Amino acid sequence: MQPSPVGALLQHWRAQRRMSQLALATEAGVTARHVSFVESGRANPSREMVLTLTRALDVPLRERNQVLLAAGYAPQYRETGLDDAAMTHISKALDRMLEHHEPDPAVVMDRHWNVLRTNRAAEALFAWLLDGEHPGDPPNVVRLMFGPLRPHVANWEQTGEALVQRIHREAIGGVPDLVTRALLEEVLALPGVPPAWRTPDFATTPLPVLPVVFAKDGRERRYFSMVTTLGTPQDITLQEIRVESFFPAG
Repeated sequence: MQPSPVGALLQHWRAQRRMSQLALATEAGVTARHVSFVESGRANPSREMVLTLTRALDVPLRERNQVLLAAGYAPQYRETGLDDAAMTHISKALDRMLEHHEPDPAVVMDRHWNVLRTNRAAEALFAWLLDGEHPGDPPNVVRLMFGPLRPHVANWEQTGEALVQRIHREAIGGVPDLVTRALLEEVLALPGVPPAWRTPDFATTPLPVLPVVFAKDGRERRYFSMVTTLGTPQDITLQEIRVESFFPAG
């Protein structure tokens, strides 16, 4: 028997999490038989059962909506723009974080590494490195690092590889979505990018800190960064945004 649409999605996420049906059932507080029936299409899960199983699988909120739709239910989670009135307190908090990090750079990014907001220090850094050239609309950190910023990154081979592996590690839910995969394919196809970077490396323990070294016009700036995410988000936008703050590295 072919799995139902919702069963196929649950099988996909269970495979991504390397969980057996028994392990998922134990985590969700149901029987392995019921998980098997849901995946095979022999049982139609209730809305609450879909939410229970996707929570147990730690499925990202955006993809939980897709599983609900596949089961015939309306989406549960909203995607609210940061400029929406309902996001006023979050928006103000992000602005305060960016402002308080001055005089060092800080940016707010979405799940696809698009820059949503910057502080003045980040704007100045980009302007210096890009000679005033428009960074894109919206600016994308990955495209910038593999494109116009690349000549100004003194340790690009190290930071470029680290960025690729970071994209794999920091994908929402631990699985790069189609847009992120397309972005990776785009930059990995550029000239001078080693073919070995195409393979995710989850076995090698990354260095605790790998500074990025920007060098231009005889000047050099070294930064390491820290990433902040929101805890227990119930909105897709809030789960996917990240604040990256840069600190001088000597």
